[in-house]
Amino acid sequence: MDFLDLLRQAGARNDSMLCVGLDPDPARFPARFKNDGQKIYDFCAAIVDATADLACAFKPQIAYFAAQRAEDQLERLMQHLRANAPHVPVILDAKRGDIGATAEQYAREAFERYGADAVTLSPFMGLDSVQPYLRYPGKAAFLLCRTSNPGGGDLQARRLADVPGQPLLYEHLAGLVQGSWNTNGQLGLVVGATYPAEIERVRQIAPTVPLLIPGVGAQGGDALATVRAGWRPDGPIVVNSSRAILYASSGSDFAQAARAAAQATRDLLNAARG
Repeated sequence: MDFLDLLRQAGARNDSMLCVGLDPDPARFPARFKNDGQKIYDFCAAIVDATADLACAFKPQIAYFAAQRAEDQLERLMQHLRANAPHVPVILDAKRGDIGATAEQYAREAFERYGADAVTLSPFMGLDSVQPYLRYPGKAAFLLCRTSNPGGGDLQARRLADVPGQPLLYEHLAGLVQGSWNTNGQLGLVVGATYPAEIERVRQIAPTVPLLIPGVGAQGGDALATVRAGWRPDGPIVVNSSRAILYASSGSDFAQAARAAAQATRDLLNAARG
């Protein structure tokens, strides 16, 4: 089963557009795990078990594991996801962006070492920085397009004078992913929830590609505006929330609190869809 089929089935089974981001920061762990980098797996596995029937995807952020020398715990977590939530796809949030043999190694890392279903990439070195990931049948890649950070517009919102119509850079990228770059139908785009007008513009240009939308929750993105701008019957959205779910409680009830926060977010997104 390829990524898009898996995503659609998880969304239907769990009635969900919610992606639970796994950004483990030991400094924010509940008291029994606090500041212990060896407890990353235990914390994340508890979150997964509490939310596996509420999510359409999980998104571990690799930097949070690497900074704690916890790549082995990420491997264990991926195995846990496969064993306990096999119906929910996993997007490895790595934002890699390189070419040639280096890109091939990053693709091996994402899809062979960790067994991810999809990966996030920075596409600004061009198509040949994306192609090594497209050689893995059934896997997917989400390309950074219009990101949620304030500085995203420094480059993404610049006009391309030598392209017909002089589109903004993010608009041009959306057109490439809807068209000539998406040779295997497995590309998506990352657009931030903090810019709903830009989400709507991306959706106009790329009506059928999946959108990974971070920024709902702690970053202040509006769930209602996000869904109205991005969701289409033939264009799935994957709306990520990380900190608002992971750290809903600092007590021993952290997993139950995470579940409650995930359920509330899922229901809010569904209500916005109508």
